[in-house]
Amino acid sequence: MDQDWTRGPLLGFDTETTGVDVAGDRIVTAALVLRVPGVSTDVRTWLLDPGVEIPEEAAAIHGITTEHARAHGEEPRKALEEIAAELALHLRQGVPVVAYNAAFDLSLLDAELTRHGLPTLPERLGTSVGPVVDPLVIDRWKDRFRQGKRRLGDLSEWYGVTNEGDLHSADVDVLATLDVLQALVRRFPELAEMSLLELHHEQAGAHREWAEGFNEWRTRQGLDGPGASGLWPVQNARSA
Repeated sequence: MDQDWTRGPLLGFDTETTGVDVAGDRIVTAALVLRVPGVSTDVRTWLLDPGVEIPEEAAAIHGITTEHARAHGEEPRKALEEIAAELALHLRQGVPVVAYNAAFDLSLLDAELTRHGLPTLPERLGTSVGPVVDPLVIDRWKDRFRQGKRRLGDLSEWYGVTNEGDLHSADVDVLATLDVLQALVRRFPELAEMSLLELHHEQAGAHREWAEGFNEWRTRQGLDGPGASGLWPVQNARSA
């Protein structure tokens, strides 16, 4: 079955947040998109009241203000439980989670689950999180010497993906991520020949190698700060 993973169901996942700190920031919106290629695409979205102020710079990106989230957002604990339960359900069935920069979204989700006294994904699964497919990691791995930025919009343009709506909306971002993955498989057909277990393992190694190189570059530049984590696809969650 793994050998045909590109033809089977894929569960896309994305969040929009109050910031970029996986340990301290909060989820504002989330989307899960279950796609069976050539058959169906089912979209489910959440708007959360994160319980904290949404910084203006974050609201400027995803369009959700503190006032809007307070007026229309769900209570976080309920929404987070629904999101995590849906992810765990499909992961148990072997459905890969497709997330762009997965280490951010999955790590932040587990930090949020811990904050609200809910089981993390590893705790729900009884094992590490997988299989995960991350188009950002794959692009860095397979085309490592290409110059330029590698944001989702950049990869969409590079691989000729047309986005139906503005990026930085969680559901639009997930659909774009799934389309970029499809384009990556066309460009690098050896991806489809791997099992999901092998692909997951290769991505973990590729991310670790990228992080080491990036941190070495930071050191040469004299930059302060922690640099990039070499852990993928989850950085900071409680283990099972």
